Amino acid sequence: MIGNRLKSLGFAMRVVLVAGVLGTGLQTVPAAAEGLNLKRVSERNRSAQFDRQKQLMDSRLASQYRQSKRLRPTGRQVVNVTTLELSPTISTKSYSGRNSAYIPHAQAMARKYGIPEALFLRLVNQESRWNPGARSHKGAMGLAQLMPGTAARLGVNANDPHQNLEGGARYLRMMYNQFGDWRLALAAYNAGPGAVQKYGGIPPYRETRNYVRIIAGG
Repeated sequence: MIGNRLKSLGFAMRVVLVAGVLGTGLQTVPAAAEGLNLKRVSERNRSAQFDRQKQLMDSRLASQYRQSKRLRPTGRQVVNVTTLELSPTISTKSYSGRNSAYIPHAQAMARKYGIPEALFLRLVNQESRWNPGARSHKGAMGLAQLMPGTAARLGVNANDPHQNLEGGARYLRMMYNQFGDWRLALAAYNAGPGAVQKYGGIPPYRETRNYVRIIAGG
């Protein structure tokens, strides 16, 4: 009699144990699914936030440029852009460097980010001679010679010529917004903003000083 009761009690305990395990498993599945859904929502939110910030920055830059005087390119084989007084410290000269199929897009990016066209065309000509496959010994890539890390922060593909030009124009504009002077922006583009901050102006590097002189003139 006692033996039968013990057997019944053991069976009941096993049933309870199995039910508990199954219950825990069933609770874990929806919890895991909910966590996955939250992760996906978070990723979508971050992506949407990045897109909104990029659109806001682009719209502000475009608005700033619409309030300034636009340059008009002339000529066919050689591109000439009229001189524009930028600030008391700089005046661009007409661009008469190499011709390239990428020049129209470079001009469009200059207009988009409020950069004088002649200045940006000279920059690209100096950086890569309009060679989309150009690579520097430091790792800079493409028409505007973007470093991989800079391209990643800007969200552009440095191997794509059109995205490379947009990244270069956006970065140059960022440097101008930081320093408020096109010569300093060019120096920062070449030597890095840290060097400009360190020396309180154009760094005393021969390469950087020649770079600014060739692109900005004077």
